[in-house]
Amino acid sequence: MKIIDKYIISKFLGTFFYAISLLILIVIVFDISENLDSFIKNEAPLKAILIDYYLNFIPYFINLFIYLFTFISVIFFTSKLASDTEIIAILSSGVSFRRLLLPYFISSLILALLSFYLGNFLIPKTNQTRRIFKHAYMEKLTKDNERNLHIQIEPETFAYVETYSSTLQLGYKFSLEKYNGQDMVYKLLADRINWDTANNLWTIKNYVIRTIDSTGQRIIKGSVMDTAISTLRPTDLYKIKERFEEMNYYDLNDFINREKAKGSIAYKRYEIEKHKRLAGPAAIIILTFIGMALSSRKVRGGIGMHLGIGIALTFSYIFLMQVSTVFSAFGNLSPAIAAWIPNMIYFIIGIYLLIKAPK
Repeated sequence: MKIIDKYIISKFLGTFFYAISLLILIVIVFDISENLDSFIKNEAPLKAILIDYYLNFIPYFINLFIYLFTFISVIFFTSKLASDTEIIAILSSGVSFRRLLLPYFISSLILALLSFYLGNFLIPKTNQTRRIFKHAYMEKLTKDNERNLHIQIEPETFAYVETYSSTLQLGYKFSLEKYNGQDMVYKLLADRINWDTANNLWTIKNYVIRTIDSTGQRIIKGSVMDTAISTLRPTDLYKIKERFEEMNYYDLNDFINREKAKGSIAYKRYEIEKHKRLAGPAAIIILTFIGMALSSRKVRGGIGMHLGIGIALTFSYIFLMQVSTVFSAFGNLSPAIAAWIPNMIYFIIGIYLLIKAPK
């Protein structure tokens, strides 16, 4: 690594972390002012506010705006290099434009790996503590379903519960039905169903089991029975707001595979989240090259012109990502395509700008 590489990398990363650190402080101040009433009303301890919520809020915030600030950082310091004719001096010394891209690539790769780690491993872990605090002192993240909940837990296997309490982990009027094609082969009816957290089993009370096969039907009655309904979990019976925030990459994969095995379509939003976590780090590298190509030439508008174009491009990227996500969540667009469409479009834009920039 040459001196020029170290110089550009230090400028790139230094500008990025300085800018995002300042914004974190500003956002925390605004967030405190917005949520102060909730903290006071719910008597949130100061230690919990600072450590459980805001300390765990920092990685989430960094990853949320990492694309925007990567782009702004590249444009800011590269425009300054161009306006001070440093880039002209570098190219005049025999360094090719392609070689000049190397420190930008190294810096963007570092930030891409940071984003991948934050989004897929660290943030899901810190979100567990942050969401516990949020649920206790800000807003309820769990909500019981309306009455008469019907869900498919496996192919040709369906569960029903009239009411279920997430607090008590207790449900009333439960039934479980299994089919072979159009024919019912098994039915379980119970007055109550309760989740045993110690043994990870369901306790059913006042039950009737009806089994049907070619020889006829058999009926078994009982008062109490512990059973493992492997594909039915308490979290299937009530709503958890943005549950994927607590899932790391492997948890997301496991959840998606379980939902697909059930024949459920509830996995789609989680698959979108999974691909967004993969596409995001790649976007950092793409946006870095676009920013470098845009701001490497000295223009009359200076840094202001470059920043304006850069911010417009970044927000258009974010807008395109939101639009494609909506089409995937509520339409037939594949989650993988929805997450990668913005990257494909901006990759083409980046190639065009990089070809044009040396000229």
